[in-house]
Amino acid sequence: MRLFDALGIAGVYGFLLFVYDPYFRHVDATAILLAIVLFEFTAHGFGVYHGTRGLPLLIEAGRVWGAWAVASAMLLGIAFVTKASQSLSRVITVGWFVSTPFVLSAFRFLIRQVFGWLRRKGKYQKKVGIAGVTDIGIHLAHRILATPELGIHLVGFYDDRNAERLPAIPPPFDELAGNFQDLVEHARQGKVEMVYIALPLRAEQRIAELVEALSDTTATVYFAPDFRTFDLLHGRWSMLGDVPVISIFETPFYGVDGVVKRIEDLVLGTLALIIAAPIMIITAIAIKLTSKGPVFFKQKRYGLNGEVIEILKFRSMYVQEDGPVVKQATKDDPRITPVGRFIRRTSIDELPQLFHVLSGKMSLVGPRPHAVAHNEEYRKQIRRYMLRHKVKPGITGWAQVNGWRGETDTLEKMEKRIEYDLEYIRKWSIFLDIWILFLTIFGRKVRQNAY
Repeated sequence: MRLFDALGIAGVYGFLLFVYDPYFRHVDATAILLAIVLFEFTAHGFGVYHGTRGLPLLIEAGRVWGAWAVASAMLLGIAFVTKASQSLSRVITVGWFVSTPFVLSAFRFLIRQVFGWLRRKGKYQKKVGIAGVTDIGIHLAHRILATPELGIHLVGFYDDRNAERLPAIPPPFDELAGNFQDLVEHARQGKVEMVYIALPLRAEQRIAELVEALSDTTATVYFAPDFRTFDLLHGRWSMLGDVPVISIFETPFYGVDGVVKRIEDLVLGTLALIIAAPIMIITAIAIKLTSKGPVFFKQKRYGLNGEVIEILKFRSMYVQEDGPVVKQATKDDPRITPVGRFIRRTSIDELPQLFHVLSGKMSLVGPRPHAVAHNEEYRKQIRRYMLRHKVKPGITGWAQVNGWRGETDTLEKMEKRIEYDLEYIRKWSIFLDIWILFLTIFGRKVRQNAY
């Protein structure tokens, strides 16, 4: 894969050069070589070359796109500092930056299709045994059986408990393949190549004994703890010195992903501000001419990690509430000005927050920030409410484009909004951000309940 990625990067550049300007220069060779080196470096940070068996294609492609975006930004920075950008064709460079991730992703898709077909035909199969008829073990079995393209042949379940103590074994396995001693023996004989230990965390002694026994075989051993009870928020393994730890609640914007998110905000935020500038000027004049009071409305809200930030919006009401009690806008609210009704409906009142995006206080996409008074009210009533502040608040969000915007006159409505906010954090990718931005402009649900 590393070799192909290098050939793909060079090949796309070479093709564009052949089509547009068939003259290969020293600066072109330098750009290609530097891009390959930078991509190999960033790809390692994004985990592009980690094992992909069982990894969704969208996640793998997201890693490739993220690594290429960072590598491209670094390459542009180097070209600008060294003034080499003057010698490079802008058409070829832009075409190269845009086309390369499509080519690299397409190859990965092709590889998956070929190997998926071969694995469904019984080639490149890994023989797997699951130690423990538990909820997580049964979940693993269903996942393996449902995705034959992974190339995993499930030999069966192994457990030391008798039939009376066992839960129902899912079909097509009507009975155990054996006990743990049988599992070790099958691993020694090569009948089992991989073992998933699916025992509960409290069975520490049994897990240790089984791992010790399997160490006398050549089987690959995985431990599949059931962390679903914790409802992980972007859980990931990491090391604290020589101690492996797993995050229960963590931000997705850790390390390189945070850099990608920031680049996205700076590039798209700057572009959005340039486009929105004339609209913002007209809006400011309209507000000033039609009602008394300032053009902008400031309100304290919670930002990243629950820190209080002050956000800026176009004033859309006659009042400016920012105290211990803040009443939400309702349908036909008399506090809303005539201009305010239009700019709230079209979300123009949110445009000044683009300045917060560029300054780093907010992001283009993320959970919408609530007034401090509302945060203090709902954090006492909704489980895991404050976890939405593990990321920067956004101008638009996953909850809003799914119709959970506006007045939350019932607790259930706010719970649904928080559910979507946390789902965004768990499933974040740059593609999800782009999809949310698309729905913000063209989606129908985003304008529901916009009073």
